[in-house]
Amino acid sequence: MCRFYDCVAVWGAMRGFINFTTVLLVSAFVLSGLGEAANANITGDGASILIYHRFGERGLPSTNIRLDQFDAHLQELSNETYNVMSLPNIVSAFEKGSLLPDRTLAITIDDAFLSVYTEAWPRLKKAGFPFTLFVSTGPIDNGTAGYMTWNHLRELVADGVTIGHHSVTHRRMHELSAAENIKEIETANKRFLKELGIVPVLFSYPFGEYTPSVRDIVEAAGFRAAFGQHSGVAHNKADLLTLPRFSMNEKYGSIIRFRLVVNALPLPVSEVIPADPYLVNNPPVLGFTVAPNLGDLARLSCFASHESKPARLERLGERRIEVRLSKSFPPGRGRVNCTLPASDGRWRWFGIQFIVSDGVAETN
Repeated sequence: MCRFYDCVAVWGAMRGFINFTTVLLVSAFVLSGLGEAANANITGDGASILIYHRFGERGLPSTNIRLDQFDAHLQELSNETYNVMSLPNIVSAFEKGSLLPDRTLAITIDDAFLSVYTEAWPRLKKAGFPFTLFVSTGPIDNGTAGYMTWNHLRELVADGVTIGHHSVTHRRMHELSAAENIKEIETANKRFLKELGIVPVLFSYPFGEYTPSVRDIVEAAGFRAAFGQHSGVAHNKADLLTLPRFSMNEKYGSIIRFRLVVNALPLPVSEVIPADPYLVNNPPVLGFTVAPNLGDLARLSCFASHESKPARLERLGERRIEVRLSKSFPPGRGRVNCTLPASDGRWRWFGIQFIVSDGVAETN
């Protein structure tokens, strides 16, 4: 388990209840690692990928980022410490096994809401930061209020913005048949080709939800990489069809948490159980094997989104970890985030998102 100092810092940042004491602890701990390491010519195999949805849209805190928060994020990224890269270039590095500059990150946005065009794009363009916009074609075709238009998207493409695939209807893919999911992808492909002259090669799962069968459909459709909404640092040893992204919204958009995630390091794991994020038993028996030589695993901590205390961990052998949750996840989406302090004052981060239906058996 983590020490009290470690637990307070990371747990406060992830849960969004940072008080003044926690702010001081997190700030001191995070910023302590930005001196020598920030100035060194360091390379690595990971990148933090950020996901936004809406910008400055009041009354929608779960998908919206306030403009003052977003401005603070961009101001932070203007520091030469960070390397903001296009998502296709990061994926290319992963495919080749190439190393990236330290503190590499990508900016992604889902759903093509109008505030992307009116608020986010001008700010990102001024800052000179590339970004990827994942688009569901249905709302664009239907002229749904609050969404961009094809003309807006053509402007972004002409300006060099990467367009990603986000299905047609934004329905939960695990609730659809294989034929329905294939039709969603192929129909959107035709619309992208007709309206923008391109077919996206990057995919974002609606709601960040996928199962092994959904993942395989996306792979068979020819996508180079696909992204969820589970926290963690993407890296070149991970499955390119289930890469993590750090969600940014009003609750989790504080500058303290932002600095945590853009300075985070990969926590590579393998042999993850359950292999399917769609839960059959609730709570799940979660287990994984941590890659060697990453630090003292006695300081590893895992936190479930529905529990107020760190989960109990059992260590089997040198690197096998099993996470014992005390309560069942409520229906919807559940998350577990695991963090390990790095030697330079930063955090290694691995996360998983579960899909929990009303009918999942409780195994307590």
